[in-house]
Amino acid sequence: MLQLTRSPIKTISAAEASAMDTAGSVIGTPAGQTINFRTGLTRWAGLRRVTKRCGVLLVAVAALASAGGVQATTASAAAGDFTNKTTSSGLGSNNVYGVYASGSTVYAATTNGLAISTNGGTSFTNTTGNGLGSNTVRGVYASGSTVYAATTGGLSISTNGGTSFTNTTGNGLGSTYVLGVYAIGSTVYAATDSGLSISADGGATFTNKTTSNGLGSNTVKGVYAIDGTPDTVYAATTNGLAISTDGGTSFTNYTTANLLGSNTVYGVYVSGSTIYAATQGGLSISTDGGTSFTNYTTANGLGSSWVQGVYASGSTVYAATTGGLAISTDGGTSFTNYTTADGLGNNGVQGAYVGGSNVYVATWGGVSIYAPPAPSSDPTQWITHRQAVPLSATGSCTDVKDTDYAYGTGLTGGWTRAWEPWVNTTLDANGNRIGGWACTRTLINKGGQNWMLG
Repeated sequence: MLQLTRSPIKTISAAEASAMDTAGSVIGTPAGQTINFRTGLTRWAGLRRVTKRCGVLLVAVAALASAGGVQATTASAAAGDFTNKTTSSGLGSNNVYGVYASGSTVYAATTNGLAISTNGGTSFTNTTGNGLGSNTVRGVYASGSTVYAATTGGLSISTNGGTSFTNTTGNGLGSTYVLGVYAIGSTVYAATDSGLSISADGGATFTNKTTSNGLGSNTVKGVYAIDGTPDTVYAATTNGLAISTDGGTSFTNYTTANLLGSNTVYGVYVSGSTIYAATQGGLSISTDGGTSFTNYTTANGLGSSWVQGVYASGSTVYAATTGGLAISTDGGTSFTNYTTADGLGNNGVQGAYVGGSNVYVATWGGVSIYAPPAPSSDPTQWITHRQAVPLSATGSCTDVKDTDYAYGTGLTGGWTRAWEPWVNTTLDANGNRIGGWACTRTLINKGGQNWMLG
């Protein structure tokens, strides 16, 4: 998945970088290039740098056959990272409230229908009418052939992949104005402007939960749930994040008193034990079940502190803001922001979802899609990382802990013990570096997300 820059790296001095280049052991990255291990994409920081993390030199080079030996090269992704899809690709409207994907099927909730793509977002077929409660679709979720559309005229459910819908306006639904939807098996959660409505029978009937059940507000902007016995339910409201550990029977509400960035919460996502709350005052993250939050704002790299949606996968966090899509590769500590300069349809981002290796972004100007490049058969397009771990005089490469240096590649082994001049740059009587032992290996990315040992 898309992971660019802002990883926890240490920039060493230009003098150190120059010394490494002179020694010929390590090729420095040109003009401040930083590399992402997941995709191999690069961004430019404007300053010459060699990155160093955990004592490991991460060097981006390409294996070019030339008289000069190994030379530094890159494939820049500074602009056009995203491809934007609009009404010309079949969307009902360019104003997209939400996006969901399952395999190559992509669902886009727009202000003029639910647009569905079966080819990864290359083209869409838009649905209006066909049983939808309203053509204004605020959110979408799918499980197999069952598609749930949150509309301003009710909750619409399709059991044939979105060809036709049956709309619910009553049957216990808190309101026909549905802002979001989520489902686990036959349990359906509908976020409405008059409460959180929960169905245990696939959406046939609902029980509505309100402030009397512990919600912070009856206006529920979004909902998420974790499968369990019972489910743990998270409701994003206009007056806090309400959490239920008993399947939605009762809720405990968390607010700015718990260090939320704002009591207006637009969306919520949970990954493992970490809760991410998209608020009007930043992205708030809790690792203790919501008792306390740490809030992140533009000071941490967000495009705007007004966060409208959030998604996370592992340590990668996607924050949909009114100033771009902000992506963190360190669990939310720091972010890199992407805007129209990177191909987004609009800087107003309302949601993001990762399906397979693609990132789908709902913007005010279309659905923006990032797909990692396909592997190349051209060696000049490959990106290579040379890793070097300093050793003691008696150290062995069997002592290297691969998990410390894999950085998401999943690769193990391949280390070779070698004498490296940069390990000890002290000069001997002849003006040569004393050097020292190190374990080295090479990682190669031919494009896409897959890395291999060189």
